[in-house]
Amino acid sequence: MIPLKTLGRFLRPGLLFALSVFLTGCNSAILDPKGQIGQDEKTLLITATVLMLLVVVPVIIMTLAFAWKYRATNTKARYEPNWSHSTAIEVVVWSIPCMIVLVLAVLTWRSSHALDPYRPLESDKKPVVIEAISLDWKWLFIYPEENIATVNEITFPVNTPLNFKITSDSVMNAFFIPHLGSMIYSMTGMETKLHLIANETGEFPGMSSHYSGAGFSKMHFTAHSVTEEQYQQWLAKVRAENTTLNKDAFNALVAEKNHDWHPVTYFGNAETGLFNWVVEKHMGDNQHYGMDHKGKDHAAMSHGAGHEGHEGHEGHEMPAAEHAEHTADEHAAAGHAGHAGSGE
Repeated sequence: MIPLKTLGRFLRPGLLFALSVFLTGCNSAILDPKGQIGQDEKTLLITATVLMLLVVVPVIIMTLAFAWKYRATNTKARYEPNWSHSTAIEVVVWSIPCMIVLVLAVLTWRSSHALDPYRPLESDKKPVVIEAISLDWKWLFIYPEENIATVNEITFPVNTPLNFKITSDSVMNAFFIPHLGSMIYSMTGMETKLHLIANETGEFPGMSSHYSGAGFSKMHFTAHSVTEEQYQQWLAKVRAENTTLNKDAFNALVAEKNHDWHPVTYFGNAETGLFNWVVEKHMGDNQHYGMDHKGKDHAAMSHGAGHEGHEGHEGHEMPAAEHAEHTADEHAAAGHAGHAGSGE
């Protein structure tokens, strides 16, 4: 049998290496948040980990202690070959884990609603709206309220809510700025949302955290958190670019299936409604779902249904007043039937 001192000398370098690797992770973006959402998620992660360690650590310690105490060579250990049950032990090993699971359940329930990525952030400042579109293999960002667009770069004022609207013009992807918080998927023909905020100025790396093809590893961007004055200067810089992002320019950008990192590109003018156009063009005949209805569609539907309701009434005589009342009733019924079929 290997003496404990010798075993300790062998294990010490490995334990030091493992500890150094663990401490290196403390410098990661997730454990070094720069925004309120990221800070709340870090607190949740640490709290859940500590609660689970309340079970894991004692179990590991007792496993090692029991293995040492009741080893075959320890003749002083109590020997009870017929032992089979202990109420006290059963109460401890079941009650403590159940309490921890209950606490974790409440914590998860509350945090899931509090950190919902679709939930707007409360602030006295007007949010910055950014429409993000994942392409092969780059990120396109449209600022609809500023009528500008960028590729592989976003800039925003510090301490200001960011309202992201996200979709994809290609395969499913994932939008993630680790320093700021939550990750959300971008999907073709769908719109997802994400609300973030930066509490500090700085440059934060953004990425795609979902494999999407050959150029996936180059699909990263930089998020700049700046002062309000610097933000206005950046807007002026982008607007100074004599380039326009319209449908033709968008299609040309899509055709550039870059395998290397696509350089930062500015568009001084962005066509209105381009984000919705990207979403709708992948929906085919299912544009009814998630999209606003057009008034003319309802009118046409109700009118057509109304005419169908009059079929079979030709040649049927009735007083003018009764006919008018009957016609109004049929139009109302047909209109309601049309709306019921619309799915609203």
